[in-house]
Amino acid sequence: MTGFHHVEVWVTDLAQARAEWGWLLERLGFAPTSSWPEGQSWEADRAYLTLTTSPNTVGTDHDRRRPGVNHLAFHGGAREQVDAIMTDASTHGWRPLYHERYPHAGGPDYYAGWLENSAGFKAEIVAEDA
Repeated sequence: MTGFHHVEVWVTDLAQARAEWGWLLERLGFAPTSSWPEGQSWEADRAYLTLTTSPNTVGTDHDRRRPGVNHLAFHGGAREQVDAIMTDASTHGWRPLYHERYPHAGGPDYYAGWLENSAGFKAEIVAEDA
């Protein structure tokens, strides 16, 4: 078996993260699988993503430019699906990145959109034929 089993993202504002990430993950075909006072998980293709708070979190701000994970990239389906997500994202707490070069910010043969949420987390939505 290969691939990721799960990814856990620590957040400081769980309610905001649930709203923003939950919308995006469900648009990408993830389904909520479990929820508890400090977190929630969504699953797709036997892998899952968890958002959780922790009393061990250091600081309150996420900066994707610091060492660590810069962004998560997701399969976005057909180009039309990526376009629809990019169109709707701003009403769900996400703002486009590199929008002036959308959808080819990754190169002329690469079709994808990049988003950043209110906490500074970055997501890349890649078309299936990118």
